[in-house]
Amino acid sequence: MTAAGMPPGLLEAFAAYEAALMADDVAVLDRLFAPGPETLRADADGVLVGHDRIAAFRARRGGAPLRTLAETHVQVIDADSALVVAVTELARGGCGLQTQLWRRFPGVSEHGGWQITAAHVSVAPPALDTRIWRVVGDPLVRPTSTGTLTGQTVAVKDLYAVAGHPVGAGNPAWLAGARPEPRHAAAVATLLTAGAAVRGIARTDELAYSLAGTNAHYGTPPNPRAPHRIPGGSSSGSASAVALGHATVGLGTDTGGSVRVPAAYQGLFGIRTTHGAVDRAGLVPLAPDFDAVGWLTRSPELLRTVGDVLLPPGSPGGSAELVVDDQLLGSAQPDVAGAVRAWTAAAGARNVDVPLDELDEWRTAFQTWQAYQAWRSHGEWLDENLDGLGDDVRARFEAASGVDDDAAERARAVLDDARVRVRDLVDDRVLVLPSAPSVAPSISTGATLADRNATMRLTCLAGIAGLPAVSIPVRTADGLPAGVCLVAGAGRDRDLLDLVVEYTQR
Repeated sequence: MTAAGMPPGLLEAFAAYEAALMADDVAVLDRLFAPGPETLRADADGVLVGHDRIAAFRARRGGAPLRTLAETHVQVIDADSALVVAVTELARGGCGLQTQLWRRFPGVSEHGGWQITAAHVSVAPPALDTRIWRVVGDPLVRPTSTGTLTGQTVAVKDLYAVAGHPVGAGNPAWLAGARPEPRHAAAVATLLTAGAAVRGIARTDELAYSLAGTNAHYGTPPNPRAPHRIPGGSSSGSASAVALGHATVGLGTDTGGSVRVPAAYQGLFGIRTTHGAVDRAGLVPLAPDFDAVGWLTRSPELLRTVGDVLLPPGSPGGSAELVVDDQLLGSAQPDVAGAVRAWTAAAGARNVDVPLDELDEWRTAFQTWQAYQAWRSHGEWLDENLDGLGDDVRARFEAASGVDDDAAERARAVLDDARVRVRDLVDDRVLVLPSAPSVAPSISTGATLADRNATMRLTCLAGIAGLPAVSIPVRTADGLPAGVCLVAGAGRDRDLLDLVVEYTQR
């Protein structure tokens, strides 16, 4: 690169950017990016639009990988605009590439008035993205026969036994104390017999006790449909693997929404099956009264094909009438509620008015009984390992340890009544509601306790009544993924899967 024709101050501003990046000087970096809603920053995870979102990302990431400049190329556009392309060598190995569009703004005194209006950063991808996978192969486990799933690949949530591999359950201490499993979990074995291959073992929130997908030990799996937003959990790795095309099927679990929430956040199809319909042998429990096998796919046809393999034969039948309740719709944010209303209108759903004044009481009872069972499932191990959990999951288990028998029995009494009410509400129809009340929160803010409670206010209904629920992807007016949830009577899983294919093909 020569200085001939170089706009004055540009190279100095670029050097200041590099120095600030290596020093993680967030304040200087913020000033070097142009203010306003149109500034762009893109990387492999997606595009950040607007200075505020870029600043929030930069503040939380903890600095960029150490690097040195290998090549710098400048293409001058005019006296006040230039494109800078730089090749970098990473201290950890490999090369990176950054492309920046610089503009000189009158009235900006610092750095000669030069600021970045658009930037794209790329680095060599890791051999294994440990945010998504604990272990992966090509494939990790070959199918044991041929069948309707021949050619499909499965991301197995790290709660299911995979023969020859320990279960990690999203926690390093759990993994360290685990032994290789002698046999596959029942669901895994059935998928292999139908011709599917196990692509790998995918990350989960610790012991599946979260809906966010932000594992404190292994990082946050990416959400390719909503970049720089959380993926949803606890079947986070399985969902991200499917959304990214690493696998065609994500085998997960759903206790309080752990398939439906990542399906909604990432624009996938997902099903929570009728409680007990699919064998849970070889699965680490959370709350056995609510735990259910589930899976995620990118197409409704494959979602149904997996159901043909895993679900028991036959179906009790029932009406295909769709009903929607305004109170449940009103539990979602306006953008999500609008997307769900548009879907229900197109599908011809009928409005029903059902008093659900106890919904928050039911949600509280669900969380109390879930916590009681979670502590009884893992309390002995947690007595020695509680401090090794991430902050949010640890706080949840700490609260669970304090749920006594009396509180648990009161919660169960509420749930006994709620189960009858929910089953009466659904009856032989199909209830439509939002899969989650909001789009995926940004990684910079994360999911709050209020977010979790608002989500479980909707997701707990299927769990309380042990009913099947399918999430269908829709988009908000802003283009972000959301989910329409269909809930049917117990054992009507196959009916739901047929309906999803039918309504998606319309």
